[in-house]
Amino acid sequence: MSRYLPHWLTPAPDSVVADNIKLGKWAWLDAVHLLWTVWIFITPLFEDGYTLRWLYYTAWSYPLFLLLYAMTLVSSRRVARLYALGMIVLAVVLLRVYPSGLTYFIFGCVMLRTNRATSTLRYLLELLALNAVFAVLAMWIGYPWQVIAWVPVISIIIGLIVNVERSSSEKDAALRLSHEEVRRLAATAERERIGRDLHDLLGHTLSLITLKMELSRKLHGRDDERSQRELAEAEQVARDALAQVRSAVTGFRAVDLAAELASAHLLLESSSVHMRYDPPPPVPAWIEHGLAMVLREAATNIARHAQANEATFSLRVDAREVLLEVVDDGRGGASVHGNGLSGMRERVAALGGTLAIESPRGQGTRVTVRVPISQPQAAPDTPGSTPSADLPAHGAAA
Repeated sequence: MSRYLPHWLTPAPDSVVADNIKLGKWAWLDAVHLLWTVWIFITPLFEDGYTLRWLYYTAWSYPLFLLLYAMTLVSSRRVARLYALGMIVLAVVLLRVYPSGLTYFIFGCVMLRTNRATSTLRYLLELLALNAVFAVLAMWIGYPWQVIAWVPVISIIIGLIVNVERSSSEKDAALRLSHEEVRRLAATAERERIGRDLHDLLGHTLSLITLKMELSRKLHGRDDERSQRELAEAEQVARDALAQVRSAVTGFRAVDLAAELASAHLLLESSSVHMRYDPPPPVPAWIEHGLAMVLREAATNIARHAQANEATFSLRVDAREVLLEVVDDGRGGASVHGNGLSGMRERVAALGGTLAIESPRGQGTRVTVRVPISQPQAAPDTPGSTPSADLPAHGAAA
């Protein structure tokens, strides 16, 4: 869209429009507030009607107001408040001859706090000062006392509400950025760890294989028996290295329950679902991977389909079995044969366990997984290793 706008309307990197784009919202979402300018066209009904004077002042002041409003949205936060002050000045200039311009004054007060560095207290003091100036001028001009009373009340209340919402949105955006930064740093640290592990694992081994192959080549034709022995030893070292690499890669791919709980907490909290859980107790490694994937699937189902307010994850381990329970207070009615729950059932079956689902409609869902502690089963790399795109749990169609 920006390519169709004049250069001076291109959003600054720290503008309101740029922030909306970063959050995946419609760039001009704040333009919806312009619906309140309907009061400009309603005010004449309470005064002298739609006169030529009203039409004249509206014809040039309203486009100017729209331009100032657009500039508060696309300008840098450092200068956007100047355009908000421009709306206030426009209203004050027209105060004597154009009562509809009071709408410009209210918009200017609301848009005044666009700089994140401005505290709410300072903004409130600015509102009080501006409305005091307005009240004095309005009394001097002779406005009715009702107007002098309600304009400051409306401008202060709407200004505080809109800017508290904007502050909350900015904090949410900062929180999302911090989460993304944590994920990026965690991924970087994991790549560095994998690099170090592979270097330690393969560096010496490959050097040893290289030396034995060079020695075998030099001995070929002079001492064939020893040359063959060196080749056999190099082959055995290579096989051992391959087994170690496979073991290491399996470890890289393994999912940690604690990490999965933290990821589920982040997912659900971002979906406005409060999550209760305790740090997981030690679990056998061959069980932990499968349960972590079941937990991921369950959290995804709750976030997408449950319409829940709260979810609880509990994990208990005793001498005989591991018990995982996932409970939510959502709409219930889970489809037992949906792809999501079917994938969970397959994973639990691969562990030699059982999965039970209680999901009465309107009363939430309880998923109970029991896995006996015995000899490791076959690797649980069954289908459904990632949450399916159409998880039909909690009443969705399979």
